[in-house]
Amino acid sequence: MGKEDYSKAFKLGKKDYQARMLRGVKPTLLVLDDILPEKGSYSESQLGLTQIPIDQIAGTKTFARSSSFAGNFMPILRESTEFAVKWAELSSSHLNEGIRDPVKAYEYMNQFYIEEGNKRVSVMKYFGAVSILGYVTRIIPKRAEDRENKIYYEYMDFYQLAPINYIWFSKEGSFAKLQKAVGKEPGEVWSEEELLRFSSVYSRFAAEYQAKGGGKLNITVGDAFLSLITLYGYQEIDEKTTSEIQELVTKSWEEFALLAEDAVVDLKMKPNQKKKSLLEILHPSAPRHLKIAFIYEKTAGTSAWTYAHELGRLHLEQTFPEVIETVFYENGTLEQIDSLLEAAIDEGCNLIFTTTPPFAQASVKAAIANPKIQILNCSLNTSHRYIRTYYARMHEAKFLMGAIAAAMAENSRLTYIADYPIYGSIANINAFALGAKMINPRAKVFLEWSTKKEIDIEEKIRKRGSSCVSGRDMVIPEEASRFFGIYHIDEWHPRNLAMPIWHWGKFYEQLIRTIMEGTWKYDDDPSVKKAINYWWGMSEGVVDVICSKYLPNGTKRLVDLLKTTICSETFNPFSGILYSQTGVVSDDPDGSLTPEEIMTMDWLADNIIGRIPAKEELKEQAEPVIDQQGVKKEEG
Repeated sequence: MGKEDYSKAFKLGKKDYQARMLRGVKPTLLVLDDILPEKGSYSESQLGLTQIPIDQIAGTKTFARSSSFAGNFMPILRESTEFAVKWAELSSSHLNEGIRDPVKAYEYMNQFYIEEGNKRVSVMKYFGAVSILGYVTRIIPKRAEDRENKIYYEYMDFYQLAPINYIWFSKEGSFAKLQKAVGKEPGEVWSEEELLRFSSVYSRFAAEYQAKGGGKLNITVGDAFLSLITLYGYQEIDEKTTSEIQELVTKSWEEFALLAEDAVVDLKMKPNQKKKSLLEILHPSAPRHLKIAFIYEKTAGTSAWTYAHELGRLHLEQTFPEVIETVFYENGTLEQIDSLLEAAIDEGCNLIFTTTPPFAQASVKAAIANPKIQILNCSLNTSHRYIRTYYARMHEAKFLMGAIAAAMAENSRLTYIADYPIYGSIANINAFALGAKMINPRAKVFLEWSTKKEIDIEEKIRKRGSSCVSGRDMVIPEEASRFFGIYHIDEWHPRNLAMPIWHWGKFYEQLIRTIMEGTWKYDDDPSVKKAINYWWGMSEGVVDVICSKYLPNGTKRLVDLLKTTICSETFNPFSGILYSQTGVVSDDPDGSLTPEEIMTMDWLADNIIGRIPAKEELKEQAEPVIDQQGVKKEEG
């Protein structure tokens, strides 16, 4: 049997060798000594006796044995050689009693290179073994700024808590996300039982994922696994049978495919417009009947955000009284959202809006399970294929609000009260600051966060002497307070000057028209894996500014002029030379930031006094929002 196996392995080796030659790549084993950085730029650590994943054995330590094997570790020396005889003996030994002697290997960037035992590895690879026992020496490179190095250091930190070497990620922060996804606190060590359980769950998923064709996607198995357990929950995946995991992998495939794309979010800045033919004008088709559900996190009486969406729902009913029926669900929580979505589907709703970012994951699960139901989540820069997301370009209105505040302030001190450091909100803050700076080059904007722990914003405003404040966007119906919009403070009595409007009714109306007219489907190109994000603004009527009677006519005229230029797209609030707190953002006097740059900005304008807080500084209520769409600030 040993000779027959060598003959088969030899053919596999020759085939791989020739294929690599045709591709113009090294046809034999990689050599660690050839790729190591200079001596003195790395250190070594002994990991002891370890199970080495066969798939992660990339080559050999020295050049001496590399030419005996093809790049897939199959032998390429003729069957008459001593090497072939020894390989065949090892093969027979493996079948009769198993290979027990550990190999010696080096681990570098989570790839393994064999120093002693190359033939043993070759035999084990030939027979499809999952791992091989070996004494491992880890080579640790110096810290660097490249992505691979950063991920490797995250991996080493994770390895101290859970000695798992068979999972790898292509994105920074993933090991910390994995720690959280399996229910462990940061820095919490895994037990032996937890390690065994994880190995079982991961291996079952990996087998089904690879069988489906996961190796063709430009992501790691770990990337796909983390995506699935983040979506469905680690416990839920653990409890599924192999056939159930197989079904889930199949249904979730486009989510995995989307992970492999670089440009994953396709921003739709305007509604699709359909040009009607003369026949369609003369003989219009009957509009499609829709039953629409709105799922709110709070009630319209206690939340300005929910109130704005509820006004949008009522606008839909008034605009399409014959063809639309709506229902709403209030006080949704992360624990309830799955059942609320199920209730809406059971009630016959064929279109569902979940109106807060933390509901995105549940929305995706419901969409995968119910492919005929259209589900949209109100969030920005959320990358999913099975749902669409939507938001408004509120920064356009905030620019006007900053201009109003600077024009009405007796001094150059303004205060901006923000809620969550999420995608879109940083653009709002910066646009306000730029609008203020346009009117008053000396204007300073003091940034405060309403969701920070143990903070007295009112006291800070008093001490600072800000005469104009940007508070929450809208009034809360059940709260008798005038501290909203832009307000001028006179002995701590607010005088409202202007208010930004989230006109969700206009958004929902235009989106419904795209569904009824059939242009909804034009947004999605099946050949391009991208998430669809509607991001409409002032030109679409989705955001606006309402000025109060206290605003002078000259300032109102300025606001109207700026509004016209923004709506006509002749002016972009983020145009010209732009400065952040740390330096130049854009040095092109004629340029403008792209929508993607505006959406994902993680910097603050140079006339802002304050900073973007870390999640740990915020109240507990902020955690699910930050987890879903918190700004990922790049470390410089």
